[in-house]
Amino acid sequence: MTQATINPPPKAEPELKRVMGPRLLLLFIVGDILGAGVYAVTGQMIDNVGGMAWLPFILAFAVATLTAFSYLELVTKFPQCAGAALYTQKAFGIHFVTFLVAFAVVCSGITSASTSSNVVAGNLLEGLHESFSDADGLGWFNVPTGTGAQLFVALGFMIVLALINLRGVGESVKFNVVLTLVEMLALGIVIVIGFVAAGRGTGEGDIGNLVVFEDANDKGWFLAVTIATTIAFFAMVGFEDSVNMVEEVKEPQKIFPKMMLSGLGLACLIYVLVVVAVIAVLPLDYDSGDEGILLHVVRIGAPSVPIDEIFPYLTVFAVANTALINMLMASRLIYGMSKQRVLPRSLGKVLPNRRSPWTAIIFTTILSFALIIVVNQLSDNDVVAALSGTTGLLLLCVFAVVNVACLVLKRGQDKTFFRAPVWIPVLGAVLCLFLAGPWARTDTQMIQYKIAGVMLLLGVVLWGVTYLVNKMEDRGTGFEDAAALEDDDTPVR
Repeated sequence: MTQATINPPPKAEPELKRVMGPRLLLLFIVGDILGAGVYAVTGQMIDNVGGMAWLPFILAFAVATLTAFSYLELVTKFPQCAGAALYTQKAFGIHFVTFLVAFAVVCSGITSASTSSNVVAGNLLEGLHESFSDADGLGWFNVPTGTGAQLFVALGFMIVLALINLRGVGESVKFNVVLTLVEMLALGIVIVIGFVAAGRGTGEGDIGNLVVFEDANDKGWFLAVTIATTIAFFAMVGFEDSVNMVEEVKEPQKIFPKMMLSGLGLACLIYVLVVVAVIAVLPLDYDSGDEGILLHVVRIGAPSVPIDEIFPYLTVFAVANTALINMLMASRLIYGMSKQRVLPRSLGKVLPNRRSPWTAIIFTTILSFALIIVVNQLSDNDVVAALSGTTGLLLLCVFAVVNVACLVLKRGQDKTFFRAPVWIPVLGAVLCLFLAGPWARTDTQMIQYKIAGVMLLLGVVLWGVTYLVNKMEDRGTGFEDAAALEDDDTPVR
């Protein structure tokens, strides 16, 4: 009996399953970009710059597209799950910087999903309350809408997302397709109502207001547009999540460039059409309250059609889509980081049959639970908005790093599947850093820097813990050489 028979080599972890073709990838990207952002920021855009709210959307699209070119060069060159963290390590080789970048991306996804789950809970309970609580003789249908009920529904919603995620990316992406189509239907309703109202002159707005600029903060047109572009940028992010799904995409080098750029372009077009619809139906000084400006477009633009009773439920699908995609991204990033030895290897376990990263899914769901509980204690809407703004701030910094990494990794590369001209990552890095600066925020938005500082401090603590765990497991300090990884693990397809 040989020694190999006595001590057989450890069984390799199964690979992730490649199920995403070009159409599924396109819907994934479009659904992630549209998400909850368009419902939240459209009113803010009009408040900041008036009827020219379409301009910041186009500028944000331009900045996002520049960064997307850098992502495309890097994802086709290094088709692995870790995304921005992997590119940072390949370019600079500094574990501490790599971990902070990865931590910022994970936090942005989990924070977004956790916040979205609270919105889902609030909208769903409010819709059910309006639909059933006033029914005669049906007092047992009285749907609670308090904080406790919202917390229960939000946590339950995250459990549902985790179960869908555990079923595998095939089921998750198919569910994403349904949510994306419903989401696009809801925005399509808004666009059609707006254009019909503009043609018939039945709305309270004026299509001519599209060229009216209003400086709400008295900062001058340049800074006003800059602030509005920063807000709009939050609605344009999401394309970067797809690179963390690369190990589950068929022929990524071939289909990623077309699908990512097409997704960005389609999302920008939809945003501009939504702005046109809002301006055509509502006056610039319209106060939509807490319900969201798009619901009021439906109510006022089509008063004779009972669409407004259905529309709140459609918005729930849109926000749920954002949460699902963000949890998919976060779990795949955690999986990729563990495979690259930035996080403990136990977080890279894959279910043998479903081939989904189960330990990463459980880990990110636990983190989301903690964030949901904290967010539910924040009754001030401005605080929640500040958290969303902090997500955008962190991602702008991450995008700047990715653009610089693309420049660094261009050296010594004779062959690549996709190459961005040198000036694109240069301009992308400059613009991202510019939008991350204090001049791109109002006085009330400066709290974003404090929140980001606390989050990064937590990242430093986690980096220290991870470093010690890796040392104790004799696994190195993280992000080992790619050749060494291939000797140690079965390469992911």
